[in-house]
Amino acid sequence: MQVTLLGILGLALLRTLHAQDSIPVQADFQQDKLTGRWYSIGLASNSNWFKEKRHLMKMCTTIITSTAEGNLEVTSTYPKGDQCVTRNSLYTKTEQPGRFSYTNPRWGSKHNIHVVETNYEEYALVATQISKSTGSSTMVLLYSRTKELSPERLEMFTQFSKEQGLTDDEILILPQTGEAGSSGM
Repeated sequence: MQVTLLGILGLALLRTLHAQDSIPVQADFQQDKLTGRWYSIGLASNSNWFKEKRHLMKMCTTIITSTAEGNLEVTSTYPKGDQCVTRNSLYTKTEQPGRFSYTNPRWGSKHNIHVVETNYEEYALVATQISKSTGSSTMVLLYSRTKELSPERLEMFTQFSKEQGLTDDEILILPQTGEAGSSGM
């Protein structure tokens, strides 16, 4: 029994490591150029929370700043009901530029974050492998410096998400909140 369990755990670990290795990272990543204000334009995920909340999701604003240690402070403000909620996350740098790790203090999930592709001035494509005790999931985010992106960028996001094994019903172009001027989102 123990041998079988260890074998299964070993295979699961190998699959997770392979999945992380298969996600590309922006060549010559320049962290300072990634900082500033971004809008979440697209979100794709095969997680249960995404499936449950998908119909409620809207575009959010994310501010990325670098810390003195070279990590990223990521502050996202998003609509929840009739109010705005802000969530702060500290993405810890890894040995590979453009790759970060984060552990969610509330859920204990571990996130391997890859800045897949960006031109820093228009868009950023970010993929995250999430693992927790109940299983693993994939999340892909498309950020934009403005509230709209070209159809070509949206198609690139959709295509990359499908390459990560996500299906059409797991891919969402986020609707705008409609209150952008008054709430700061």
